[in-house]
Amino acid sequence: MTTPSTTPLFQRRPIWIAATAVLLLGAATAWSLHHAAFAANQDTATKVLPVQVTTVRVQEQNVPLYRTGIGAVSAMATVTVKARIDGQLEKVGFTEGQDVKAGQLLAQLDPRTLQAQLAQAQASRAKDQATLSNARTDLARYATLIAQDAATQQQVDTQKALVAQLDAAVQTDNAAVQYAEVQLSFTRIASPISGRVGARLVDPGNIVHAADTTGLVVINQIDPIAVQFTLPEEAVQDINRAQIDSKQPLGVVAYDRSGTELLGTGKLTLLNNQIDTATGTVQLKGSFANPSHSLWPGQFVNVRLQLGQRQDALTVPAAAVQRSQTGTYVWTVGDDSTVANTPVHVAQIADGVATIDKGLAGGQRVVVDGQYKLKAGMGVIEPASKPAKQVNGSRN
Repeated sequence: MTTPSTTPLFQRRPIWIAATAVLLLGAATAWSLHHAAFAANQDTATKVLPVQVTTVRVQEQNVPLYRTGIGAVSAMATVTVKARIDGQLEKVGFTEGQDVKAGQLLAQLDPRTLQAQLAQAQASRAKDQATLSNARTDLARYATLIAQDAATQQQVDTQKALVAQLDAAVQTDNAAVQYAEVQLSFTRIASPISGRVGARLVDPGNIVHAADTTGLVVINQIDPIAVQFTLPEEAVQDINRAQIDSKQPLGVVAYDRSGTELLGTGKLTLLNNQIDTATGTVQLKGSFANPSHSLWPGQFVNVRLQLGQRQDALTVPAAAVQRSQTGTYVWTVGDDSTVANTPVHVAQIADGVATIDKGLAGGQRVVVDGQYKLKAGMGVIEPASKPAKQVNGSRN
């Protein structure tokens, strides 16, 4: 009888176990090699395939220095036309919303009462003038008689006093006539300035009074027109230096609320003589020629105050500037066509052009399109059909 340990089945078991172990080890080795090769191929593909971007060269050019603020358009002058005497409004000489010239008739009051008062004053003056003329004739006669001892000195002196009294009366009459003429002139209400009238506040036929607060109409001078705006208090010294250095008034440019449409160019006419302590701002005003009426009273605008020019400034398109929690940066492209995250300081952005005063050098390549795909050290390529752009000069 044979024992189990001596049977052929038990004699071959170690061989099977060894063979199975060898097969498993080979399979594991093959899988590891395949996985390593796949990962290497993936890394290689990642490193080899560059990202398509659009780049520009950093340019050196002269750019205007701006201070920007928000302002409101206001009339250069506003006049509420009122009656200076009481009377009935006979007619108006304007159409609502029309442009008027200085001296143009706006309204006519009933003049008949004042015309009668003027005639009365003129008649009184004529009477006193006639009496004065007779008194002077008598004085001349007395002067002849006293030379012939036919009159006394007292008579001559009395006549001289009478002439002086009548002369003063005539002067009073002249003043009364002038007063009546002025009062009569108030019945004709003329425009004190050139501008645009608003809505008519009183209709013909109504009795108007000098004490009325509403007036007849409001005139706004809109050509030229004013823009009032504010800047932070730290801008005051820059403005003062610029005014000293410039022989001409500082330029002011007005854009619409979106900042894209140019509405007008003007000059600075006022830097207020004190800073508002409540807001920490200073008030300024610019004067604008406005023949096309692109600026309108009450309109909100974006204002740029030009303080001069920055010579040979480094500029890039505004689209190249990116922002993060740590500040502003751009993607720069090295000689090996790899990108780097470069922090920069932006002095100003105007008209789509960013002025950089720290972080870049002239001639460097920066990315303006495709930044969202980039990571530091990645390779980039620019399509041959899109050569590197040049930075457009900013608007003066």
